[in-house]
Amino acid sequence: MSLVSAMATGRRGGSWRSVVAMAMVVVVASSVTGARGQLRIGFYAQSCPGVERLVGEFVRQHVRRVPTVAAALLRLHFHDCFVRGCDASVLLNSTAGSVAEKDAPPNLTLRGFDFVDRVKTLVEEACPGVVSCADVLALAARDAVAAIGGPSWRVPTGRRDGTVSSMQEALDEIPKPTMSFKELTDLFASKGLGVRDLVWLSGAHTIGIAHCSSFADRLYGYPGAGAGNDTTDPSLDAAYAVNLRRRKCRAPSGGYAEDAIVEMDPGSHLSFDLGYYRALLKHRCLLRSDAALLSDAAARADVESVVGGPEEVFFQLFARSMATLGAVQVKTGAEGEIRRNCAVVNSHSN
Repeated sequence: MSLVSAMATGRRGGSWRSVVAMAMVVVVASSVTGARGQLRIGFYAQSCPGVERLVGEFVRQHVRRVPTVAAALLRLHFHDCFVRGCDASVLLNSTAGSVAEKDAPPNLTLRGFDFVDRVKTLVEEACPGVVSCADVLALAARDAVAAIGGPSWRVPTGRRDGTVSSMQEALDEIPKPTMSFKELTDLFASKGLGVRDLVWLSGAHTIGIAHCSSFADRLYGYPGAGAGNDTTDPSLDAAYAVNLRRRKCRAPSGGYAEDAIVEMDPGSHLSFDLGYYRALLKHRCLLRSDAALLSDAAARADVESVVGGPEEVFFQLFARSMATLGAVQVKTGAEGEIRRNCAVVNSHSN
């Protein structure tokens, strides 16, 4: 039986609601123990009281007006944590001597940098030089998901900001849309994340979008699918593939799909729900890395189980994995710095 089945049916003691309550406790515990014991709830209680409320109010106000901000902040946080840990290195600008993460090809479609800068400005006005950009980003991502109707989770704070940002490291460490299940699990394992973290964090694609270039290889000339430029990945639903080719990602004369934007959860991409997993089981996911989840029996069983259960179960599983992600390779104590400007290390600030 999968973990999700147990949660949905309550077969591991009590109803699924009691299991959800237990998962909430695990969210907090896994956050603290996974972060060298130095992240903690209320880290700024004395030095900057009210900072979480300040961040939350600003985020909620803007996500209500522009819901797509939620996906942007969540993706920004994810890409940050996968390179050098959750240290806000993704926010740093390139310099004359170094090309930064944000200028790596996988990050050229990231959004939300200006938004984080605005939040940081408010925080600096309230508490100069106290709260890290890494904590601002972690809190903003959490609050954005909650504001769009998704789960919330407790975010221990105390992260420090990194001073190094490398384009090459971003190329090496950020998951690629063409990765196999084995490649994905190996990469996640290198960050201290398990197979189930891969499955549940992928659920963020319920509010995601993808550029045609990230999955064009599944629509045109897929290896092994036959000859010509009209062949598609046989694991992709045929009718869905036709619709994508005709309406979204038309192939110009050069043979490559136009780089239009496509919703990863068509029809409900502004709602944090189970739509992504339902589409996945119908073979209507865009990325090869998404389809790869179904190539593993245990991962597929978890997806099938969560789709058949209450949405609240998915929310708690996602929250638990986000709490784990937020503690990946964090810098604490005397490591790093507290950046005044999230785009520039302090030694280069004016």
